Parts: sequence; C-alpha cells; structure tokens
Amino acid sequence: MSRDIIRPMQWIFPLGMLLIFELTADIFAKEWSLSTHGWLWAFALAAYLIGNAFWLLALKNGAELSRGAIIFSLASEMLALAVGVLHYHEIIRPIQWVGIVLGMLSLVLILW
Repeated sequence: MSRDIIRPMQWIFPLGMLLIFELTADIFAKEWSLSTHGWLWAFALAAYLIGNAFWLLALKNGAELSRGAIIFSLASEMLALAVGVLHYHEIIRPIQWVGIVLGMLSLVLILW
C-alpha cells in the first residue's frame, strides 16, 4: 500500500473518537440544562476536553485543519440533530431542513 493511502487512516480514528466524545458531551450538557444535577456539567466538560485531545491527535496524524474541521463540524451537527430530534423530540423548521440538506451536500463535496 502506498503511503498516501495509509496516511488518512491515521487521522480518521481520532476524528471518530472526537465525534463520539463531542456527542457524549452534548448529551450531558443537554441533560444538565434539563435537570438540577450539577455533576452533569462536569461530565460534559470532561468529555469536551477528552474529545479535543483526540482532535490534537488527528491534526498530528495528518488531518488537514481546513478539511478536518469542516468534516468534524458537519458530522457533529448531523449527530446532534439526530439525537435532538429522536431523543429530545426537538422540532426542525422547514428553513432549518434547507440548511441541513446544504450541510450534507457540502460534506459530500468536501469528501469528493
């Protein structure tokens, strides 16, 4: 295998871990906002910090800042959208659906 094929694999795992910890932190933050349990904010903060450590690893292992940050942002938004709609029963307005479709289209174009 050529080095160009192996190199992207080195930053995909840390980026995936960043997404998992970011989503976990978002869920803890949402739960904290809905309850009186003060300890939830600490879990949210810890998950954000761990997630950003994985972002540093992704950058160190070849993720381009411009492309990696956009991929992370869009994937994070899509995951948060799914949790918000499916678990918290949040309502998405029609104009927001337009933004979601454009975001997905931009992700496809970036990865192309």
